[in-house]
Amino acid sequence: MADSVRPQGPRVPETDPKVGVGVTSDWQGKPKHRLVAIGDSLTQGFQSGAIFNTGLSYPAIVAYEMGCVEQFRYPLYEGFGGLPLNIELLLRDLHARYGRAVDWWETPLALFRARTLMDRVEDHWERGPGLSVPPTTAIMHNLAVFGWDLRDALSKSANECRNRIDAPKDDLIKQVVQNAGERAALRALPTQPPEAGALTQLGSAARLGEETDGTGSEHGIETLIVFLGANNALQAVTELSVVWSEDGYDDLSRKGAFTVWRAQHFKAELSRVAAEVSGIKARHVIWCTVPHVTIAPIARGVRGKAAPGSRYFSYYTRPWISDKDFDPRQDPHITSGQARQIDEVIDEYNDAITAEVRSARQAGKDWYLLETCGLLDRLASRRYAEDPEARPPWWRPYELPPALQALTPPPNSHFLAGKNERRTDGGLFSLDGVHPTTVGYGILAQELISVMELAGVQFLRPDGRTPRKSPVLVDFDRLIRNDTLINRPPGNLDSTLKVIGWADEVTGLFRRVFSRS
Repeated sequence: MADSVRPQGPRVPETDPKVGVGVTSDWQGKPKHRLVAIGDSLTQGFQSGAIFNTGLSYPAIVAYEMGCVEQFRYPLYEGFGGLPLNIELLLRDLHARYGRAVDWWETPLALFRARTLMDRVEDHWERGPGLSVPPTTAIMHNLAVFGWDLRDALSKSANECRNRIDAPKDDLIKQVVQNAGERAALRALPTQPPEAGALTQLGSAARLGEETDGTGSEHGIETLIVFLGANNALQAVTELSVVWSEDGYDDLSRKGAFTVWRAQHFKAELSRVAAEVSGIKARHVIWCTVPHVTIAPIARGVRGKAAPGSRYFSYYTRPWISDKDFDPRQDPHITSGQARQIDEVIDEYNDAITAEVRSARQAGKDWYLLETCGLLDRLASRRYAEDPEARPPWWRPYELPPALQALTPPPNSHFLAGKNERRTDGGLFSLDGVHPTTVGYGILAQELISVMELAGVQFLRPDGRTPRKSPVLVDFDRLIRNDTLINRPPGNLDSTLKVIGWADEVTGLFRRVFSRS
């Protein structure tokens, strides 16, 4: 069980990015690197089971609005829809062959087609062109890697990842790319010159912080974003299994056995990360809190709320298992009590992150806090928006940008659904039920921009010279045009849950996609 010392009830979000501590600064010159991001899949731009759309990650969206997107460096994952498996691509392929639904007599052929596609993706990254890592001596500005937690940020380098990639096995059943996170890291972290291959995420950011361009700035980085910690609890909902961390939590070879970090283990890792971030020459640092992973629709609440006014459903299972069909004796699930424990320990994570920011500001560092946990809570449809009795006193619905409010229907946190090639529900989460859609990432970018404006960061027009007036607003019309799940959903979206559930049953899709090994 979790070692919780917090009072009962949901944590009250910290609404002041300065956490009540003022800092006086007199900046000189212009840092060479305007924006650098350290994080996991949420920062890298993961969607629908794959990393492929890195040009529309939230850091890239922020860089676009800053007028520096042409200078913002991020890795590319081209070829067969990304890494490890793009569920949207799979659905579109099945739609092209079988139409809006796979009939029962077509199931064997559809299964063969899906496995054929998955085999091609696996071959591309394990034996084909995806094996070749483009050589570059420039360190990326988006250093995030999906699946990474605090220990990975501290310990993993390109060299370490290369050593951890196993010889590929052509599994005829579970055809998902092996060591996908390590393969992704080889494009996100520096590999050239050879000595750079030993740099971790944090070490890479520190190297960028040392680079100045002669303008008199003591910082090589203007704004550094740190968004880590979700993967210290996420597997509890992706695997629907709660295994609390024990000795070995800080060992790369042993930590994969745990799905939720105890608060004291998280705090120990966080203090090490914060110490390294403190040494990075960044003018402003924004820390993001850890979202409540139990809100993500990959774990759907069934059998009603555990009690009137409760935040939690009786059970959480896969979204394609209905209340009627759910059987706790055989279906994967976690209970309301386990969900509560997961949230309570995440609240302790966030108290610790807040304390690190407060301590740094008291020491004169220009650090800020972005309440991404409170943001997701305010967007939570089934937990709060649709259940007034469960709402804590501080809860207010998040006001969507006008361009999203104008959509029919406005996006929400339900699992994505559709009919007749139109979206009918969801829209904030992509087809893996964990990661945002492009417009969802846009909401996160907007919140970061607000904090950056508070810090005094200047936003420029695309010419890179003309200042923008405050408040700086994300161009959501641009994001909507580029969000295929919003404006061009797969034609079989009305049977999405059925198809995804079938793929998970026969291939172990979700366990493999979200595996950290």
